[in-house]
Amino acid sequence: MKVSDLPVICLMGPTASGKTALAIALCQQLNAEIISVDSALVYRGMDIGTAKPTAAELTMAPHHLLDIRDPAGSYSAADFRQDALQLITDIHQRGKIPLLVGGTMLYFKALLEGISALPAADAAVRQQLEAEAREQGWAALHQQLANIDPVAAARIHPNDPQRINRALEVYRLTGQSLTKLTAEKTEPFPFSVHQFAIAPTDRAILHQRIAERFMLMLEQGFEQEVQWLRQRGDLHIDLPSIRCVGYRQMWQYLDGEHSYGQMVEKGIAATRQLAKRQLTWLRGWPNLHWLKSEAELNENLQAVLSSLS
Repeated sequence: MKVSDLPVICLMGPTASGKTALAIALCQQLNAEIISVDSALVYRGMDIGTAKPTAAELTMAPHHLLDIRDPAGSYSAADFRQDALQLITDIHQRGKIPLLVGGTMLYFKALLEGISALPAADAAVRQQLEAEAREQGWAALHQQLANIDPVAAARIHPNDPQRINRALEVYRLTGQSLTKLTAEKTEPFPFSVHQFAIAPTDRAILHQRIAERFMLMLEQGFEQEVQWLRQRGDLHIDLPSIRCVGYRQMWQYLDGEHSYGQMVEKGIAATRQLAKRQLTWLRGWPNLHWLKSEAELNENLQAVLSSLS
């Protein structure tokens, strides 16, 4: 069989749409292995607030790319593409089907469309930029970016230190703008792709699911999980891990910036905004087979199996 004929299944969808349950059911029907496509699930010790699959779920269907980074570190779309391509090859060699499941659409885009040959993160350059930001403010660094890469500056919000830092880091490491380098992509995805998206047909249903899941996280000990992360002493609110939805709001609550009620309200609102961004990506995504969250699990399972046959 040619590489281009080897199948890969992608199951996308907004947060709280029912991806995990359907993925596990698919694994039980197909000879498949799950590769997580989630920028939050990569972090160790961040289980409750990320809705990481439970031990029972992992027993039924082991997931790749969970718990592979310390929260003090970072994990880029380029890192994901490299890891996912290797895993896909390994899974195919075992005679199984790779099933990529998640809602980090940037990761899916990087995997399927290729990614720019950007330099790896450089701790020294990042620390220098953070020191400049403490002295001058991120607005000043955003202006620096506007001077060297107006296209990126127009796309990146002045209050987004993570992306400002990365864009300036790329320029200082290469002497070329992020915009120029991102125009030069790696090789496209070499496998045969079957793409599915699951989401509620009514936005109100998704909002209800998000609120219910956030409240369940609180009952399960989300506050204690974030307190444990804070006690480490080496984590802060501008890290990619702590900027994950829910964690940032809980961190601010524990810093005394919000009341408990405000934290709950802001955490749910941030998760809704995440889901909205995910759905915006999906609405413009080509070649998707749509599934309904409110449908019976077996109905969605059969729809996927029928599409694959």
